[in-house]
Amino acid sequence: MTTPIIDARGLTKRYGKRVALEDASFQVGPGRIVGLIGPNGAGKTTALKSILGLTPFSGELKVLGLDPRQQRDRLMQDVCFIADVAVLPKWLRVKQALTYVEHVHPRFDRARAEAFLARADLRPTQRVRELSKGMVTQLHLALILAIDARLLVLDEPTLGLDLLFRRAFYDTLLNDYFDKERTILITTHQVEEVENLLTDVLFINRGKVVLNASTEDLATRFVQVTASGEQASAARALQPIYEREIFGRVAMIFDGRSADELRVFGEIRTPSVADLFIAHMQSAAVAS
Repeated sequence: MTTPIIDARGLTKRYGKRVALEDASFQVGPGRIVGLIGPNGAGKTTALKSILGLTPFSGELKVLGLDPRQQRDRLMQDVCFIADVAVLPKWLRVKQALTYVEHVHPRFDRARAEAFLARADLRPTQRVRELSKGMVTQLHLALILAIDARLLVLDEPTLGLDLLFRRAFYDTLLNDYFDKERTILITTHQVEEVENLLTDVLFINRGKVVLNASTEDLATRFVQVTASGEQASAARALQPIYEREIFGRVAMIFDGRSADELRVFGEIRTPSVADLFIAHMQSAAVAS
Protein backbone atom coordinates (compact mmCIF):
# COMPACT_ATOMS: atom_id res chain seq x y z
CA MET A 1 0.00 0.00 0.00
CA THR A 2 1.31 3.48 -0.94
CA THR A 3 2.23 5.69 2.00
CA PRO A 4 0.21 8.95 1.96
CA ILE A 5 2.05 12.23 1.51
CA ILE A 6 -0.45 13.81 3.93
CA ASP A 7 -2.38 11.76 6.47
CA ALA A 8 -4.74 13.76 8.72
CA ARG A 9 -6.93 12.09 11.34
CA GLY A 10 -9.26 14.09 13.54
CA LEU A 11 -7.45 17.35 12.79
CA THR A 12 -8.90 20.03 15.06
CA LYS A 13 -7.96 23.65 15.70
CA ARG A 14 -9.70 26.23 17.86
CA TYR A 15 -9.10 29.95 18.25
CA GLY A 16 -10.78 30.61 21.56
CA LYS A 17 -14.41 29.61 21.10
CA ARG A 18 -14.19 29.61 17.31
CA VAL A 19 -13.56 26.25 15.67
CA ALA A 20 -11.36 26.60 12.58
CA LEU A 21 -11.02 22.85 11.95
CA GLU A 22 -13.29 20.21 13.40
CA ASP A 23 -12.32 16.54 13.32
CA ALA A 24 -11.01 16.80 9.75
CA SER A 25 -9.68 13.54 8.33
CA PHE A 26 -8.22 13.12 4.84
CA GLN A 27 -5.32 11.62 2.93
CA VAL A 28 -3.29 12.90 -0.02
CA GLY A 29 -1.36 10.36 -2.05
CA PRO A 30 1.89 10.79 -3.98
CA GLY A 31 1.78 12.12 -7.52
CA ARG A 32 -1.57 13.89 -7.04
CA ILE A 33 -2.76 17.45 -7.71
CA VAL A 34 -5.28 18.24 -4.99
CA GLY A 35 -7.61 21.22 -4.85
CA LEU A 36 -8.32 22.35 -1.27
CA ILE A 37 -11.44 24.37 -1.94
CA GLY A 38 -13.75 26.27 0.35
CA PRO A 39 -15.28 29.71 1.00
CA ASN A 40 -13.58 32.40 3.06
CA GLY A 41 -13.24 31.32 6.68
CA ALA A 42 -13.80 27.65 5.84
CA GLY A 43 -10.54 26.47 7.43
CA LYS A 44 -8.30 26.22 4.35
CA THR A 45 -5.55 28.46 5.70
CA THR A 46 -5.61 26.73 9.07
CA ALA A 47 -5.27 23.37 7.34
CA LEU A 48 -2.29 24.64 5.36
CA LYS A 49 -0.65 26.11 8.46
CA SER A 50 -1.08 22.78 10.23
CA ILE A 51 0.45 20.88 7.31
CA LEU A 52 3.39 23.29 7.22
CA GLY A 53 3.96 23.18 10.97
CA LEU A 54 3.03 26.84 11.44
CA THR A 55 0.32 26.38 14.06
CA PRO A 56 -0.43 23.93 16.90
CA PHE A 57 -3.42 21.60 16.55
CA SER A 58 -4.99 18.52 18.07
CA GLY A 59 -5.45 15.21 16.32
CA GLU A 60 -2.96 13.24 14.27
CA LEU A 61 -1.13 14.60 11.24
CA LYS A 62 1.73 13.12 9.27
CA VAL A 63 3.27 14.94 6.31
CA LEU A 64 5.85 12.92 4.36
CA GLY A 65 5.79 10.59 7.35
CA LEU A 66 6.78 13.38 9.75
CA ASP A 67 4.96 15.27 12.52
CA PRO A 68 4.92 18.97 11.49
CA ARG A 69 4.82 20.03 15.16
CA GLN A 70 8.03 18.26 16.14
CA GLN A 71 9.93 17.70 12.89
CA ARG A 72 9.29 20.88 10.91
CA ASP A 73 12.92 21.62 10.04
CA ARG A 74 13.35 18.20 8.50
CA LEU A 75 9.94 18.35 6.81
CA MET A 76 10.61 21.66 5.06
CA GLN A 77 13.61 20.19 3.26
CA ASP A 78 11.11 18.36 1.04
CA VAL A 79 8.33 20.97 0.96
CA CYS A 80 7.94 24.15 -1.07
CA PHE A 81 5.32 26.74 -0.07
CA ILE A 82 4.31 29.64 -2.29
CA ALA A 83 1.59 32.09 -1.24
CA ASP A 84 -0.03 34.98 -3.08
CA VAL A 85 2.44 36.44 -5.59
CA ALA A 86 1.86 39.92 -4.17
CA VAL A 87 3.85 39.21 -1.01
CA LEU A 88 7.36 39.91 -2.38
CA PRO A 89 8.87 43.16 -1.04
CA LYS A 90 8.84 45.93 -3.63
CA TRP A 91 12.51 46.83 -2.99
CA LEU A 92 13.75 43.26 -3.60
CA ARG A 93 15.85 42.62 -6.70
CA VAL A 94 15.32 39.49 -8.77
CA LYS A 95 18.79 38.17 -7.96
CA GLN A 96 18.20 38.82 -4.25
CA ALA A 97 15.04 36.71 -4.35
CA LEU A 98 17.07 33.84 -5.79
CA THR A 99 19.81 34.32 -3.21
CA TYR A 100 17.30 34.27 -0.37
CA VAL A 101 15.64 31.04 -1.51
CA GLU A 102 19.07 29.51 -2.18
CA HIS A 103 19.98 30.06 1.47
CA VAL A 104 16.70 28.87 3.01
CA HIS A 105 15.90 25.83 0.87
CA PRO A 106 18.52 23.06 0.58
CA ARG A 107 17.09 21.71 -2.69
CA PHE A 108 17.04 24.94 -4.68
CA ASP A 109 18.86 24.85 -8.03
CA ARG A 110 19.86 28.44 -8.76
CA ALA A 111 21.16 27.66 -12.26
CA ARG A 112 17.76 26.27 -13.23
CA ALA A 113 15.98 29.36 -11.88
CA GLU A 114 18.33 31.68 -13.76
CA ALA A 115 17.80 29.76 -17.00
CA PHE A 116 14.01 30.09 -16.66
CA LEU A 117 14.26 33.82 -15.90
CA ALA A 118 16.48 34.35 -18.93
CA ARG A 119 13.78 32.81 -21.15
CA ALA A 120 11.18 35.03 -19.45
CA ASP A 121 13.32 38.12 -20.16
CA LEU A 122 13.69 39.14 -16.50
CA ARG A 123 16.93 40.91 -15.59
CA PRO A 124 18.67 39.98 -12.31
CA THR A 125 18.99 43.64 -11.28
CA GLN A 126 15.31 44.50 -11.65
CA ARG A 127 13.38 45.28 -8.49
CA VAL A 128 9.94 43.84 -7.79
CA ARG A 129 8.40 47.32 -8.00
CA GLU A 130 9.62 47.55 -11.61
CA LEU A 131 7.89 44.31 -12.61
CA SER A 132 4.36 43.84 -13.87
CA LYS A 133 2.15 41.33 -12.09
CA GLY A 134 2.80 38.90 -14.89
CA MET A 135 6.56 39.28 -14.49
CA VAL A 136 6.25 38.71 -10.74
CA THR A 137 4.40 35.51 -11.61
CA GLN A 138 7.36 34.48 -13.77
CA LEU A 139 9.67 35.11 -10.83
CA HIS A 140 7.54 32.92 -8.57
CA LEU A 141 7.51 30.21 -11.22
CA ALA A 142 11.30 30.33 -11.41
CA LEU A 143 11.50 29.80 -7.65
CA ILE A 144 9.03 26.91 -7.81
CA LEU A 145 10.59 25.14 -10.79
CA ALA A 146 14.05 25.30 -9.23
CA ILE A 147 13.07 23.56 -5.97
CA ASP A 148 13.17 19.77 -6.06
CA ALA A 149 10.43 19.29 -3.45
CA ARG A 150 8.21 16.27 -2.92
CA LEU A 151 5.28 18.45 -1.80
CA LEU A 152 4.39 21.83 -3.29
CA VAL A 153 1.79 23.91 -1.44
CA LEU A 154 0.22 26.82 -3.34
CA ASP A 155 -2.05 29.21 -1.47
CA GLU A 156 -4.03 31.37 -3.93
CA PRO A 157 -0.92 31.61 -6.16
CA THR A 158 -2.56 33.61 -8.97
CA LEU A 159 -4.68 36.00 -6.92
CA GLY A 160 -5.03 39.37 -8.66
CA LEU A 161 -3.59 38.23 -11.99
CA ASP A 162 -5.43 38.46 -15.28
CA LEU A 163 -6.69 35.38 -17.11
CA LEU A 164 -3.72 35.05 -19.48
CA PHE A 165 -1.13 35.00 -16.71
CA ARG A 166 -3.23 32.67 -14.55
CA ARG A 167 -3.49 30.18 -17.41
CA ALA A 168 0.23 30.48 -18.20
CA PHE A 169 1.12 29.91 -14.55
CA TYR A 170 -0.77 26.63 -14.31
CA ASP A 171 0.31 25.43 -17.77
CA THR A 172 3.96 25.93 -16.88
CA LEU A 173 3.49 24.30 -13.51
CA LEU A 174 1.87 21.25 -15.07
CA ASN A 175 4.24 20.85 -18.03
CA ASP A 176 7.58 21.80 -16.46
CA TYR A 177 7.26 20.80 -12.80
CA PHE A 178 4.70 18.13 -12.01
CA ASP A 179 5.55 14.45 -12.21
CA LYS A 180 4.46 11.24 -10.50
CA GLU A 181 6.99 11.76 -7.71
CA ARG A 182 5.65 15.16 -6.71
CA THR A 183 2.41 16.17 -5.05
CA ILE A 184 0.77 19.59 -5.41
CA LEU A 185 -1.80 21.02 -2.98
CA ILE A 186 -3.61 24.13 -4.27
CA THR A 187 -6.05 26.44 -2.54
CA THR A 188 -7.96 28.78 -4.81
CA HIS A 189 -11.28 30.55 -5.30
CA GLN A 190 -10.95 30.24 -9.09
CA VAL A 191 -12.25 26.68 -9.25
CA GLU A 192 -13.06 26.72 -12.97
CA GLU A 193 -9.44 27.43 -13.89
CA VAL A 194 -7.86 24.57 -11.99
CA GLU A 195 -10.49 21.84 -12.17
CA ASN A 196 -8.99 20.33 -15.34
CA LEU A 197 -5.62 20.07 -13.59
CA LEU A 198 -6.87 18.35 -10.47
CA THR A 199 -6.68 14.65 -9.72
CA ASP A 200 -8.52 15.09 -6.41
CA VAL A 201 -10.76 17.60 -4.66
CA LEU A 202 -11.07 18.33 -0.97
CA PHE A 203 -14.05 20.58 -0.16
CA ILE A 204 -13.99 22.17 3.27
CA ASN A 205 -16.69 24.27 4.91
CA ARG A 206 -16.89 25.64 8.46
CA GLY A 207 -13.89 23.56 9.45
CA LYS A 208 -15.33 20.26 8.23
CA VAL A 209 -14.42 18.16 5.20
CA VAL A 210 -17.63 17.88 3.15
CA LEU A 211 -16.22 16.08 0.11
CA ASN A 212 -12.96 14.20 -0.44
CA ALA A 213 -12.76 12.34 -3.74
CA SER A 214 -10.73 11.80 -6.89
CA THR A 215 -11.97 13.54 -10.02
CA GLU A 216 -12.42 10.09 -11.56
CA ASP A 217 -14.82 9.16 -8.76
CA LEU A 218 -16.71 12.43 -9.20
CA ALA A 219 -17.50 11.52 -12.79
CA THR A 220 -19.10 8.21 -11.78
CA ARG A 221 -20.67 9.33 -8.51
CA PHE A 222 -22.47 12.56 -9.47
CA VAL A 223 -24.97 13.15 -12.29
CA GLN A 224 -26.83 16.29 -13.31
CA VAL A 225 -30.21 16.12 -15.02
CA THR A 226 -32.02 19.12 -16.48
CA ALA A 227 -35.79 18.67 -16.57
CA SER A 228 -39.04 20.63 -16.62
CA GLY A 229 -42.67 20.26 -15.62
CA GLU A 230 -43.81 16.86 -14.44
CA GLN A 231 -40.44 15.32 -15.26
CA ALA A 232 -38.74 17.73 -12.86
CA SER A 233 -41.24 16.84 -10.12
CA ALA A 234 -40.65 13.13 -10.69
CA ALA A 235 -36.86 13.57 -10.63
CA ARG A 236 -37.10 15.63 -7.43
CA ALA A 237 -38.68 12.64 -5.70
CA LEU A 238 -35.28 10.91 -6.02
CA GLN A 239 -33.82 13.53 -3.66
CA PRO A 240 -31.17 15.57 -5.48
CA ILE A 241 -28.47 17.13 -3.31
CA TYR A 242 -28.90 20.47 -5.12
CA GLU A 243 -31.08 22.15 -7.70
CA ARG A 244 -31.31 25.46 -9.51
CA GLU A 245 -33.56 26.97 -12.16
CA ILE A 246 -32.13 27.70 -15.62
CA PHE A 247 -34.37 29.43 -18.19
CA GLY A 248 -37.51 27.83 -16.82
CA ARG A 249 -35.99 24.37 -16.46
CA VAL A 250 -34.54 22.79 -13.30
CA ALA A 251 -30.98 21.43 -13.11
CA MET A 252 -30.63 18.85 -10.34
CA ILE A 253 -27.47 17.13 -9.11
CA PHE A 254 -27.71 13.61 -7.73
CA ASP A 255 -25.22 11.66 -5.63
CA GLY A 256 -25.09 7.91 -6.23
CA ARG A 257 -27.76 7.72 -8.93
CA SER A 258 -26.87 6.26 -12.32
CA ALA A 259 -27.15 8.18 -15.56
CA ASP A 260 -29.36 5.44 -17.00
CA GLU A 261 -31.77 5.83 -14.08
CA LEU A 262 -32.04 9.58 -14.58
CA ARG A 263 -32.03 9.77 -18.36
CA VAL A 264 -35.81 9.35 -18.56
CA PHE A 265 -36.30 12.72 -16.82
CA GLY A 266 -34.29 14.94 -19.13
CA GLU A 267 -30.88 15.97 -20.37
CA ILE A 268 -27.95 14.28 -18.62
CA ARG A 269 -24.44 15.65 -18.02
CA THR A 270 -21.55 15.26 -15.61
CA PRO A 271 -21.41 18.26 -13.26
CA SER A 272 -18.17 20.24 -13.13
CA VAL A 273 -16.07 20.63 -9.99
CA ALA A 274 -17.39 24.19 -9.75
CA ASP A 275 -20.98 22.89 -9.94
CA LEU A 276 -20.28 20.39 -7.17
CA PHE A 277 -18.58 23.01 -5.02
CA ILE A 278 -21.61 25.30 -5.21
CA ALA A 279 -23.94 22.36 -4.58
CA HIS A 280 -22.12 21.27 -1.43
CA MET A 281 -21.70 24.79 -0.04
CA GLN A 282 -25.34 25.76 -0.58
CA SER A 283 -26.59 22.42 0.75
CA ALA A 284 -24.58 23.01 3.91
CA ALA A 285 -26.01 26.53 4.21
CA VAL A 286 -29.58 25.19 3.92
CA ALA A 287 -28.89 22.44 6.46
CA SER A 288 -27.62 24.96 8.98
